[in-house]
Amino acid sequence: MESSLGPLLPLFNRERAAGNAVAVGLLVHTLGSTYRKPGALMLIASNGDYAGLLSGGCLEGDLRERAHAVIETGQAQLVTYDTRGKDDLIWGLGLGCEGAMHILLFRVGPDRDWQPLTHLSRSLASHTPTAVSIVVESTSAARPVGAITLPDGASPDLRATLEQSAHNGRAQWITAEDAKLFVLPLSLPPRLLLLGGGPDAAPVVELAARQSWKVTVLDHRPAYAQADHFPGAERVVLARPNEFLAALDVAHFSAAVVMSHHLPSDLEYLRSLAQTSIPYIGLLGPAQRREKLLSDLGGEQARSLRPRLHAPVGLPLGGRTPESIALAIVAEIHAFVHLGEAAVPQRAQAGS
Repeated sequence: MESSLGPLLPLFNRERAAGNAVAVGLLVHTLGSTYRKPGALMLIASNGDYAGLLSGGCLEGDLRERAHAVIETGQAQLVTYDTRGKDDLIWGLGLGCEGAMHILLFRVGPDRDWQPLTHLSRSLASHTPTAVSIVVESTSAARPVGAITLPDGASPDLRATLEQSAHNGRAQWITAEDAKLFVLPLSLPPRLLLLGGGPDAAPVVELAARQSWKVTVLDHRPAYAQADHFPGAERVVLARPNEFLAALDVAHFSAAVVMSHHLPSDLEYLRSLAQTSIPYIGLLGPAQRREKLLSDLGGEQARSLRPRLHAPVGLPLGGRTPESIALAIVAEIHAFVHLGEAAVPQRAQAGS
């Protein structure tokens, strides 16, 4: 599911503060090879500024022109771009993408409390799964194209569908007698916990924040647990390694990386992580260091950690600078979150 809202929020917040309506571009259907997939979002302001991409920049100019009319009239438009033909020369560029996209442009403004963006942004802030429905095709004046239904205003049957989509993260189509509705779930970003706030944690935070991930940095050293060191982090916490479970609600973290460079601290971090259900746990350092830590843990704690432990953490991309290592770490977690465990080599088996 591609409904990532984070990159749209700065522009949305700017236009809402100014009282300006905006146009939302929602990719509802694709055929063949396309840059983005259903659920992808784009936001276009009345002055032509936009956030988000639905193509590689090829179609956004035309969408900006169409968005102006949508904002002015309030009438939604369903736009189709088909680049599958051999003679495709859209806009004289010859895109050659071999795909088709159906994009719904609809107005969001103060007259309707900027819905559904208000609801989705609040859910994103609270990290709460949700979904909304949008009319894409209609023969009924009572339910026009672009009409939005939020969970609180949905019928029991529709509310059940929205809840299902919210929790499985998959878009759905609903066909009614007079309309077709696209159910759009909010894609919640991964939450990453960094246990250790040394200088090499900064590029990890920066790269993760560029993906709109929510990052918490925790360190027991006051000189390292400084919020101004990590402007892209959601939280920076000062706590001892054996006390961090009391300082944080770890239930919703997608991944944790132990990177304090201090063996006794890493041991305590791993001891605590063994009590959690965090599915991905990364550990800096070579295999020998990993095995020493697991041996010191011993017993059930080591057995609980080993199937989830990725150590040395990060994809083998090459490079030894902090930035290269950060790229490897974020890339591996990205693959794990979006493609699943099978896509990431597991390197915590004894002797590996």
